[in-house]
Amino acid sequence: MCGIAGYLNLDGSPASAAVLEAMCDAIVHRGPDSAGLMVEGPVALGMRRLAIVDLSTGDQPMHSPDGNASIVFNGESYSFAAERVHLEAAGRRFNTHSDTEVVLGLYERHGLDCTRGLRGMFGIAIWDRRLQRLLLVRDRIGKKPLHYLDDGKSFFFASEIKSILVALERLGRPAPELDEHALVRYMGLGYVPDPETIFRGIRKLPPAHRLSLEKGRATIERYWQLDWSEDHSLDEEEHLARLEATLEEAVRMRMIADVPLGAYLSGGVDSSTVVGLMARLSDRPVKTFSIGFEEQGYDELVHARKVAEHLGTEHHEEVVRADAGAIIEDLVRHFDEPFADSSAIPTWYVSRMARQQVTVALSGDGGDEFFCGYSRYAKTASSGLATLPLGLRRVLFGGLARLLPSGFFGRSSLWNLALDDDERYLHHLSCGLSEWHGALFSRDFALRAGGSDPSDCYLEALGRRRGAPAEIRKMAADVDLYLPADIMTKVDRMSMAVSLEARAPLLDHVFAEQAARVPLAMKWRDGEGKLILKRLARKLVPAEVIDRKKQGFAVPVSAWFNEAWQERADDLLVGRRARERGIFQAATIERLLGEHRRGRRDHGHLLWSLMILELWFRLYRD
Repeated sequence: MCGIAGYLNLDGSPASAAVLEAMCDAIVHRGPDSAGLMVEGPVALGMRRLAIVDLSTGDQPMHSPDGNASIVFNGESYSFAAERVHLEAAGRRFNTHSDTEVVLGLYERHGLDCTRGLRGMFGIAIWDRRLQRLLLVRDRIGKKPLHYLDDGKSFFFASEIKSILVALERLGRPAPELDEHALVRYMGLGYVPDPETIFRGIRKLPPAHRLSLEKGRATIERYWQLDWSEDHSLDEEEHLARLEATLEEAVRMRMIADVPLGAYLSGGVDSSTVVGLMARLSDRPVKTFSIGFEEQGYDELVHARKVAEHLGTEHHEEVVRADAGAIIEDLVRHFDEPFADSSAIPTWYVSRMARQQVTVALSGDGGDEFFCGYSRYAKTASSGLATLPLGLRRVLFGGLARLLPSGFFGRSSLWNLALDDDERYLHHLSCGLSEWHGALFSRDFALRAGGSDPSDCYLEALGRRRGAPAEIRKMAADVDLYLPADIMTKVDRMSMAVSLEARAPLLDHVFAEQAARVPLAMKWRDGEGKLILKRLARKLVPAEVIDRKKQGFAVPVSAWFNEAWQERADDLLVGRRARERGIFQAATIERLLGEHRRGRRDHGHLLWSLMILELWFRLYRD
């Protein structure tokens, strides 16, 4: 695990070792163990390494035996041992025990299709001297990040945006401008979805895509696609048996490391299942790590403790308090973009606690997206009134909603009744911003943003699977957008901030291929999700833990706004600097903050998004 960075001068002029070193220094937290640099003519490849496997000989960049290709690799290939056997049978000889050298061998043999046998998480950059080609590849699910920028003079790439910004500064080139369209999407979703970033011109390589740059021209193509069609050839018992066997294999593969290893444990279905399988496969107690809150409605420590006691783990706990606000600026710096998922706070705390004991931690990420686990799937399901013709509902309920002021109590519910299934889901995800963003943004900013809709990317994703059940469309859209841009971004940045490698067995792509095709009726019934995954979990942990109401990794920011954060919130939301940006209508922000503090409405999520955005402006733009 590490961070990678580099650039290619498009005019053929020599690259700078000093610039490359600065790019790598910017992400030293991703790889504190060692650095590797290669500058050769117009190309520069660099990395920072967190040593996990092959501690003594796994340094990068690595070069092919004939000297034609060089690679920097961020991530892990859990299938590299099997791939190595195949390559050795074909005559390839290896100098290390590293998965990076195996990936390079696969490129020598298969070219652009070098990732077809890889099972893992990765961001890859390969320089081919003969073809003068730079190849970038991102893993299928999007667990590892990869950003790039073509500024007309050079092509930059990096695991984190900050490396690209440092390179531009060192080269005396202007910083990228703010992307107003991306800012609107951030306000609606709480993150900037792939492939955009908040910086105009800097892009994210989407999951399951590769970018090939030859003769100054970049070609981007998808190399893998999930099939969400329901597989009715197996009955439920057969699906369950296959899921259990594949997930156990995925856990076993992710327990291979030359450093101490443990697991995040929230006490929910997903992490409990992973830890249960780890305990089944291990001959010693698994190290587990949990985070709780003083506010009882958000605290899950009691549930995690029950699982830990049942499985006999070596368990560690920590309580997060409202003074967590002291670390917010550091978290904003790690994300590079505005990022409003407040569960980043406990993710950082649990990662920091785990890093004191281990270098690798397994997580339960992925269960909600593949097994219909989010409560929003039930909240946005069709109601009895949805049997009325859509046109009639648009006229009746939409008309009533338009008569009410933006933000008026009940207006959002009326809008929901006027929407179809996809629109209702988008309305929930974006807090209805599409309908009232005219009251939020200033007139001048709205003109610059060009009428951007925060939900258009989701609408497109949902539309790709027309004809499928609504819940399948929602899961597939979440896997395409929410999973890589929110969940995986959060886990990657917060774990890497403390130099911890996080591994997610439920996002193993072979397991994901099976999970996606499990019939919906085996996952979801009468508003309850994860049915088949809960059956698997009951084999491993107490049923009382599995059958309790889903809590989620929520943070009590709504309460903190009215308590420890009052003064800071006033400055960041309605202070002079925030007003002078001219992005939002000050009267609307004041009304939202006032309603929240009087307990009339809970605007915690929106206020948090605004606060993070203002902090980002101060750290990255001022």
